[in-house]
Amino acid sequence: RMRHNAGMRLLLLGGTRFLGRAVVDAALARGHDVTVFTRGKQPNQWGAAVTMLVGDRDPAVAPGLTALDAESWDAVIDTCGYVPRIVGASAEKLRDRVGRYLFVSSISVYPELSQPGMDESAPVGVLDDPATEDIPTHYGPLKAACEEVVRTNFGARATIVRPGLIVGPHDPTDRFGYWVARFAHPRLLGDRGPDAVLPAPPEAWLQIIDVRDLGAWMVRLVEAGVEGTYNACCPAQKWSFSDLVEVAVQVGGATAPRALWVD
Repeated sequence: RMRHNAGMRLLLLGGTRFLGRAVVDAALARGHDVTVFTRGKQPNQWGAAVTMLVGDRDPAVAPGLTALDAESWDAVIDTCGYVPRIVGASAEKLRDRVGRYLFVSSISVYPELSQPGMDESAPVGVLDDPATEDIPTHYGPLKAACEEVVRTNFGARATIVRPGLIVGPHDPTDRFGYWVARFAHPRLLGDRGPDAVLPAPPEAWLQIIDVRDLGAWMVRLVEAGVEGTYNACCPAQKWSFSDLVEVAVQVGGATAPRALWVD
Protein backbone atom coordinates (compact mmCIF):
# COMPACT_ATOMS: atom_id res chain seq x y z
CA ARG A 1 0.00 0.00 0.00
CA MET A 2 1.13 3.52 -0.73
CA ARG A 3 1.25 6.08 2.04
CA HIS A 4 -0.43 9.45 1.45
CA ASN A 5 2.28 12.11 1.62
CA ALA A 6 -0.02 15.13 1.75
CA GLY A 7 0.99 18.66 0.94
CA MET A 8 3.76 18.00 -1.58
CA ARG A 9 5.05 20.63 -3.98
CA LEU A 10 4.59 19.13 -7.43
CA LEU A 11 5.81 20.42 -10.79
CA LEU A 12 4.28 19.29 -14.07
CA LEU A 13 6.06 19.68 -17.37
CA GLY A 14 3.04 19.98 -19.63
CA GLY A 15 -0.32 19.58 -18.01
CA THR A 16 -3.23 21.41 -19.61
CA ARG A 17 -4.65 19.08 -22.26
CA PHE A 18 -5.10 15.38 -21.49
CA LEU A 19 -2.92 13.29 -19.16
CA GLY A 20 -1.42 16.34 -17.49
CA ARG A 21 -4.89 17.70 -16.87
CA ALA A 22 -5.87 14.47 -15.10
CA VAL A 23 -2.66 14.58 -13.04
CA VAL A 24 -3.38 18.14 -11.90
CA ASP A 25 -6.95 17.24 -10.97
CA ALA A 26 -5.73 14.27 -8.93
CA ALA A 27 -2.96 16.25 -7.25
CA LEU A 28 -5.27 19.08 -6.23
CA ALA A 29 -7.84 16.59 -4.90
CA ARG A 30 -5.11 15.11 -2.70
CA GLY A 31 -4.08 18.47 -1.27
CA HIS A 32 -0.86 19.13 -3.17
CA ASP A 33 0.63 22.46 -4.24
CA VAL A 34 0.80 22.29 -8.04
CA THR A 35 2.93 24.24 -10.53
CA VAL A 36 2.51 23.70 -14.27
CA PHE A 37 5.17 24.63 -16.85
CA THR A 38 3.87 25.00 -20.42
CA ARG A 39 4.27 27.13 -23.53
CA GLY A 40 1.18 29.08 -22.47
CA LYS A 41 -0.90 28.04 -25.48
CA GLN A 42 -3.70 26.38 -23.47
CA PRO A 43 -5.92 28.10 -20.88
CA ASN A 44 -5.48 27.58 -17.15
CA GLN A 45 -8.38 25.33 -16.15
CA TRP A 46 -7.84 25.80 -12.41
CA GLY A 47 -7.39 29.53 -11.84
CA ALA A 48 -5.54 30.53 -8.69
CA ALA A 49 -5.39 26.90 -7.48
CA VAL A 50 -2.42 26.26 -9.80
CA THR A 51 0.77 28.25 -10.42
CA MET A 52 1.39 28.60 -14.15
CA LEU A 53 4.92 29.05 -15.51
CA VAL A 54 5.56 29.80 -19.19
CA GLY A 55 8.55 28.80 -21.27
CA ASP A 56 9.73 26.13 -23.67
CA ARG A 57 11.04 22.60 -23.05
CA ASP A 58 13.71 23.20 -25.69
CA PRO A 59 16.46 25.38 -24.20
CA ALA A 60 17.25 26.56 -27.73
CA VAL A 61 13.82 28.23 -27.97
CA ALA A 62 13.57 31.43 -25.91
CA PRO A 63 12.77 31.79 -23.07
CA GLY A 64 13.57 28.11 -22.63
CA LEU A 65 13.57 26.77 -19.07
CA THR A 66 14.40 30.02 -17.30
CA ALA A 67 11.07 30.03 -15.44
CA LEU A 68 12.32 26.98 -13.52
CA ASP A 69 15.50 28.66 -12.29
CA ALA A 70 14.56 29.71 -8.78
CA GLU A 71 12.12 27.21 -7.28
CA SER A 72 12.38 23.71 -5.83
CA TRP A 73 9.80 20.94 -5.72
CA ASP A 74 9.27 17.59 -4.04
CA ALA A 75 8.66 15.89 -7.37
CA VAL A 76 8.28 16.59 -11.08
CA ILE A 77 5.97 14.69 -13.43
CA ASP A 78 7.13 14.99 -17.04
CA THR A 79 4.20 14.33 -19.40
CA CYS A 80 5.64 15.71 -22.63
CA GLY A 81 9.24 14.59 -23.13
CA TYR A 82 10.08 13.08 -26.52
CA VAL A 83 13.68 14.03 -27.37
CA PRO A 84 16.67 13.06 -25.15
CA ARG A 85 18.41 16.43 -25.60
CA ILE A 86 15.32 18.29 -24.40
CA VAL A 87 14.49 15.89 -21.55
CA GLY A 88 18.15 16.08 -20.53
CA ALA A 89 17.91 19.86 -20.24
CA SER A 90 15.06 19.69 -17.73
CA ALA A 91 16.55 16.73 -15.85
CA GLU A 92 19.90 18.48 -15.43
CA LYS A 93 18.31 21.77 -14.41
CA LEU A 94 16.05 20.14 -11.82
CA ARG A 95 18.43 17.44 -10.56
CA ASP A 96 19.42 19.30 -7.37
CA ARG A 97 16.08 21.02 -6.78
CA VAL A 98 13.56 18.19 -7.23
CA GLY A 99 13.24 15.12 -5.04
CA ARG A 100 11.86 12.71 -7.65
CA TYR A 101 11.49 12.77 -11.44
CA LEU A 102 8.59 10.76 -12.86
CA PHE A 103 8.91 10.44 -16.63
CA VAL A 104 5.93 9.41 -18.75
CA SER A 105 7.30 7.09 -21.41
CA SER A 106 5.30 4.62 -23.53
CA ILE A 107 4.94 0.91 -24.24
CA SER A 108 6.10 1.96 -27.71
CA VAL A 109 9.64 1.58 -26.34
CA TYR A 110 9.21 -2.16 -27.02
CA PRO A 111 9.97 -2.81 -30.70
CA GLU A 112 7.99 -6.07 -30.72
CA LEU A 113 4.50 -5.71 -29.23
CA SER A 114 2.86 -8.81 -30.69
CA GLN A 115 4.12 -11.22 -28.02
CA PRO A 116 1.77 -11.86 -25.08
CA GLY A 117 3.15 -11.87 -21.57
CA MET A 118 5.76 -9.15 -22.08
CA ASP A 119 6.82 -7.19 -19.02
CA GLU A 120 9.20 -4.37 -18.15
CA SER A 121 12.24 -6.58 -18.66
CA ALA A 122 11.60 -6.89 -22.42
CA PRO A 123 14.22 -5.27 -24.71
CA VAL A 124 13.60 -1.68 -25.78
CA GLY A 125 14.33 -0.03 -29.09
CA VAL A 126 17.74 1.53 -29.76
CA LEU A 127 18.41 4.52 -32.00
CA ASP A 128 20.65 3.88 -34.99
CA ASP A 129 21.47 7.60 -34.93
CA PRO A 130 21.61 8.89 -31.33
CA ALA A 131 21.42 12.46 -32.62
CA THR A 132 18.10 12.06 -34.44
CA GLU A 133 15.12 14.10 -33.29
CA ASP A 134 12.67 12.67 -35.83
CA ILE A 135 9.84 11.86 -33.42
CA PRO A 136 7.28 10.40 -35.88
CA THR A 137 9.84 7.96 -37.31
CA HIS A 138 11.65 6.96 -34.10
CA TYR A 139 9.06 7.60 -31.37
CA GLY A 140 9.69 4.41 -29.37
CA PRO A 141 13.51 4.41 -29.37
CA LEU A 142 13.52 8.15 -28.61
CA LYS A 143 11.30 7.54 -25.57
CA ALA A 144 13.64 4.76 -24.43
CA ALA A 145 16.61 7.13 -24.78
CA CYS A 146 14.72 9.76 -22.76
CA GLU A 147 14.20 7.20 -20.00
CA GLU A 148 17.94 6.62 -19.85
CA VAL A 149 18.63 10.35 -19.56
CA VAL A 150 16.28 10.57 -16.56
CA ARG A 151 17.84 7.52 -14.89
CA THR A 152 21.34 8.93 -15.44
CA ASN A 153 20.44 12.21 -13.73
CA PHE A 154 18.22 10.92 -10.93
CA GLY A 155 19.28 7.33 -10.24
CA ALA A 156 17.05 5.86 -7.52
CA ARG A 157 15.00 9.06 -7.60
CA ALA A 158 13.75 8.22 -11.11
CA THR A 159 10.33 6.70 -11.80
CA ILE A 160 9.49 5.61 -15.35
CA VAL A 161 5.88 4.94 -16.39
CA ARG A 162 5.14 3.26 -19.74
CA PRO A 163 1.42 3.67 -20.52
CA GLY A 164 -0.48 1.73 -23.12
CA LEU A 165 -3.26 3.45 -25.05
CA ILE A 166 -4.53 6.25 -22.80
CA VAL A 167 -8.27 6.89 -23.11
CA GLY A 168 -10.90 9.05 -21.46
CA PRO A 169 -12.06 12.67 -21.09
CA HIS A 170 -10.30 15.33 -23.20
CA ASP A 171 -8.51 12.77 -25.41
CA PRO A 172 -7.30 14.90 -28.35
CA THR A 173 -7.10 11.88 -30.70
CA ASP A 174 -9.69 9.57 -32.27
CA ARG A 175 -7.71 6.41 -31.56
CA PHE A 176 -10.24 5.07 -29.04
CA GLY A 177 -13.10 7.55 -29.07
CA TYR A 178 -13.85 6.83 -32.74
CA TRP A 179 -14.98 3.28 -31.95
CA VAL A 180 -17.20 4.43 -29.10
CA ALA A 181 -18.75 7.13 -31.28
CA ARG A 182 -19.18 4.84 -34.30
CA PHE A 183 -21.31 2.31 -32.43
CA ALA A 184 -22.67 4.08 -29.33
CA HIS A 185 -23.29 7.55 -30.81
CA PRO A 186 -23.09 7.18 -34.61
CA ARG A 187 -24.94 10.43 -35.26
CA LEU A 188 -21.91 12.32 -33.95
CA LEU A 189 -20.03 11.16 -37.05
CA GLY A 190 -22.57 12.38 -39.60
CA ASP A 191 -24.16 10.39 -42.40
CA ARG A 192 -22.51 6.96 -42.59
CA GLY A 193 -23.46 3.64 -44.13
CA PRO A 194 -25.05 0.70 -42.27
CA ASP A 195 -21.75 -1.21 -41.95
CA ALA A 196 -18.79 -0.26 -39.79
CA VAL A 197 -15.46 -1.78 -40.82
CA LEU A 198 -13.29 -3.20 -38.02
CA PRO A 199 -9.89 -4.93 -38.04
CA ALA A 200 -10.15 -8.69 -37.60
CA PRO A 201 -9.84 -10.79 -35.55
CA PRO A 202 -12.63 -9.82 -33.13
CA GLU A 203 -10.94 -11.76 -30.33
CA ALA A 204 -7.80 -9.59 -30.44
CA TRP A 205 -7.01 -8.37 -26.94
CA LEU A 206 -7.11 -4.69 -26.02
CA GLN A 207 -5.04 -3.09 -23.28
CA ILE A 208 -5.95 0.48 -22.45
CA ILE A 209 -5.69 2.77 -19.43
CA ASP A 210 -8.19 5.40 -18.30
CA VAL A 211 -6.49 8.78 -18.07
CA ARG A 212 -8.05 9.47 -14.66
CA ASP A 213 -6.74 6.21 -13.21
CA LEU A 214 -3.30 6.83 -14.69
CA GLY A 215 -3.11 10.41 -13.41
CA ALA A 216 -4.15 9.47 -9.88
CA TRP A 217 -1.76 6.50 -9.81
CA MET A 218 1.22 8.60 -10.87
CA VAL A 219 0.48 11.11 -8.12
CA ARG A 220 0.46 8.25 -5.61
CA LEU A 221 3.77 6.95 -7.00
CA VAL A 222 5.53 10.24 -6.28
CA GLU A 223 3.82 10.54 -2.90
CA ALA A 224 5.25 7.17 -1.90
CA GLY A 225 8.65 7.74 -3.50
CA VAL A 226 8.35 4.61 -5.65
CA GLU A 227 11.33 4.07 -7.93
CA GLY A 228 11.64 1.83 -10.97
CA THR A 229 10.00 1.26 -14.35
CA TYR A 230 6.36 0.26 -14.76
CA ASN A 231 4.01 -0.55 -17.63
CA ALA A 232 0.60 1.08 -17.17
CA CYS A 233 -2.38 -0.59 -18.81
CA CYS A 234 -5.38 -2.70 -17.90
CA PRO A 235 -4.87 -6.38 -17.01
CA ALA A 236 -3.86 -8.74 -19.79
CA GLN A 237 -6.63 -10.65 -21.61
CA LYS A 238 -9.43 -8.81 -19.83
CA TRP A 239 -11.14 -7.23 -22.86
CA SER A 240 -11.19 -8.10 -26.53
CA PHE A 241 -11.99 -5.78 -29.43
CA SER A 242 -15.37 -7.51 -29.78
CA ASP A 243 -16.10 -6.80 -26.08
CA LEU A 244 -15.67 -3.10 -26.77
CA VAL A 245 -17.94 -3.25 -29.81
CA GLU A 246 -20.63 -5.27 -28.03
CA VAL A 247 -20.88 -2.79 -25.17
CA ALA A 248 -20.93 0.18 -27.54
CA VAL A 249 -23.68 -1.49 -29.62
CA GLN A 250 -25.74 -1.98 -26.46
CA VAL A 251 -25.51 1.75 -25.81
CA GLY A 252 -26.24 2.69 -29.41
CA GLY A 253 -29.18 0.31 -29.70
CA ALA A 254 -31.11 0.51 -32.94
CA THR A 255 -28.89 3.31 -34.27
CA ALA A 256 -25.71 1.21 -34.08
CA PRO A 257 -24.25 0.01 -37.39
CA ARG A 258 -23.44 -3.62 -38.22
CA ALA A 259 -19.89 -4.69 -37.41
CA LEU A 260 -18.00 -5.83 -40.51
CA TRP A 261 -14.75 -7.53 -39.46
CA VAL A 262 -12.10 -7.36 -42.20
CA ASP A 263 -8.80 -9.24 -42.19
